Amino acid sequence: MNRPIQGGIDPVLQEQSPLGDQVEESPIDIARLLGAVRRQIILIAICCFIGLVCGVAYFLSAQPLYTASVQLLIEDPQANADEEQSSLSVRFDAAKIDSQVVLMKSERIAAFVVRELDLTNDPAFMARKGSFFGGINATFTSLAGFGSQLSVVEELTAQELSALERSAVSKLRQNMSVSRVGLTYVLQISYRSSDPVLAAKISNGFADAYLVDQLEAKYDATRRASAWLQTRIQELREQSLASDLAVQRFRAENDLIAADGMLLGEQQLADVNSQLIVARAETAQAEAKYRRIRDIIDTGQMDAAVTEALNNPVIARLRSDFLEASKRYAEISSKLGDNHVQALKFQSEMSEYQKVIFDELSRIAQSYQSDYAIAQTREASLERSLAVLTGETKGTNETLVTLRDLEREAETYKNLYQNFLERYKETVQQQSFPVNQARVISAANPPRGPSHPNKALTLAVSLVLGGIVGVGFGALREFQDRGFRTGEQVRQRLGLEFLGLLPEVSHSQIGRDVTHGNTETTPNQMELTDTILRQTLDSPLSAFAETLRSSKIAADLMLGDKKPKIIGIVSAYSGEGKSTVSKNFASLLASLGTKTLLMDCDLRNPGLSQGVAPRAEAGLLEVFLDGRSMSSVLVREPDSGLVMVPTVLRQGISHTSEILASPSMKKLLSAASDHFEYIIIDLPPLAPVVDVRAFANQVDAFLMVVEWGKTPRQTVRAAIANDRRLADKCLGILINKVDPKKQKTYEDNYQKEFQNSKYHYQFDE
Repeated sequence: MNRPIQGGIDPVLQEQSPLGDQVEESPIDIARLLGAVRRQIILIAICCFIGLVCGVAYFLSAQPLYTASVQLLIEDPQANADEEQSSLSVRFDAAKIDSQVVLMKSERIAAFVVRELDLTNDPAFMARKGSFFGGINATFTSLAGFGSQLSVVEELTAQELSALERSAVSKLRQNMSVSRVGLTYVLQISYRSSDPVLAAKISNGFADAYLVDQLEAKYDATRRASAWLQTRIQELREQSLASDLAVQRFRAENDLIAADGMLLGEQQLADVNSQLIVARAETAQAEAKYRRIRDIIDTGQMDAAVTEALNNPVIARLRSDFLEASKRYAEISSKLGDNHVQALKFQSEMSEYQKVIFDELSRIAQSYQSDYAIAQTREASLERSLAVLTGETKGTNETLVTLRDLEREAETYKNLYQNFLERYKETVQQQSFPVNQARVISAANPPRGPSHPNKALTLAVSLVLGGIVGVGFGALREFQDRGFRTGEQVRQRLGLEFLGLLPEVSHSQIGRDVTHGNTETTPNQMELTDTILRQTLDSPLSAFAETLRSSKIAADLMLGDKKPKIIGIVSAYSGEGKSTVSKNFASLLASLGTKTLLMDCDLRNPGLSQGVAPRAEAGLLEVFLDGRSMSSVLVREPDSGLVMVPTVLRQGISHTSEILASPSMKKLLSAASDHFEYIIIDLPPLAPVVDVRAFANQVDAFLMVVEWGKTPRQTVRAAIANDRRLADKCLGILINKVDPKKQKTYEDNYQKEFQNSKYHYQFDE
């Protein structure tokens, strides 16, 4: 059973469909990519299989290689707080670790390994490897025992031995690798060899060589640093002594006597300045005390007091008597009045006591005045001494500047000498006890299994490469596919209406009796030689018939009520199925009850006549050339009532275009217009001949047939572009000979939904 591919779609529905204007294609059409993969899946699968076969052949023939690894920890000297820092310590940051990786890959380390392990005399190492045949050759050479490397090396010259060693070093570096483990201070040294024991031996040899090289490098650097420091210390000692002697000599020459690191003049100036400060403070204190007591005496303040008055026993006793008299005066005054004899007596005593107290205060004031004068005298003396010393010091300022500069220079040389002496002691100690900052944390052991070739990886890579090649070839095939596959391509490339897809129908021979009439009113009967010419009659509900029905609707909409409707069936090349479409389209029209005439106007290759009326004796050429009537050459199809004018080709004709464009042809069509509603004309192909262009003015519409995936799009476009009349009169494009299974990979979701709808299943057979 044939499921319809796309079926006939009403052109009105196509024009009104919102999908034509609203649906926008994305930059990457996933559905098309998946469709292309489905179309090329067999090619991709074949390439993947070939890739797998090549991968299997590779790891079956490749020599197995074993990889042994050793891990080294590069310790950071600054990471250990208790480690003694030396002048040559270096912090191992990321750049330092990368530098150690480069060092391990250097020729120096590789040469050390070659010499220590005596690899130039190791047959397993010096043998050629890397291929299956090389491994067999090395094995037989080793078993035979000839070509002993030891005896050969003994006979080699020094130059040849050096070349052999360089070859071993180069080979060693090619098969070893050094990598950092993550972001740690651990380095992994790996070596690959066909011998697992040799691989482990060489890996450990690289680790030992690196450790020895580090110790030797540190010892050599420390030794050089010690020699340089020793020379530099001697120079600094001489410079320090010279600078000290210069300071002492300068002091002696300028009488700059110093004690406790200071000049005597500076010490005296500092002492006098300190004494002057104290004297000024004492003068201010004495002045304050004197002014205070004078204020008390002048104002007569009995309740005020100073330090000397409080400590004076006479004033204390007088104050006590004054207070007692004042108390009694107050008592008597309150009882007897202020004018009483006793009150006046006590008042007199109080006045006497007050006078004596102020006399005693005046004596104390004189003592304060004396102390104040003495303080002023001492202050003035110190100021005079300070002025003298300051004057003397100013004369030595320039000399002191030079002295300070010499002292600073001497101190600098002294500090440098001490620092270099300490570093020299540390360097000598480090030279005596060198400490390596790298250690082996995981030694290499002979690997149990080969690391190369990796079967899983080899197969995966082979499969991927095969898939990539398959995709490449598939893409090339898709790119080279220049034919029409979908209606979208028709609309985009040609700008014409797409009428539908015609599935490829299998051919089968049939036999029918044909009766030839002798009267002009009774036409001959058709004798079909292939069931494909009866597809619309034998399978009226098939996709093939439905697509041709859509073509009829397109013709009716375009031509309207015109009678008759002359429709030419054309194609770009021969063999695209236009004759088959012409016959089935005409039979479909006739079966619908319309009077239909089918004319075979392919005068150079009348394939339609050969398939429909192979025994016809006269046809269109006889009507034109011999003057026979059209009714005498007609052939009828009994099942549908279709009438056909065949073409019987007895000899080659070169002027077919003149025949089709002749007045006789116009007259013939005019006569047929009185009897038929549709005239279907099977025309020659467009590309090889110009017959269609010559006949274009006599046709109302064209129906173009394009073979699915075969006819180049550019050819069809050029054929239509050469004559604008073809594009203006073209009803649309029918894509013929469609493979239903392959076509599914070109369909979009809208088409699939349309095909799978319940209304479309009725066309299945």
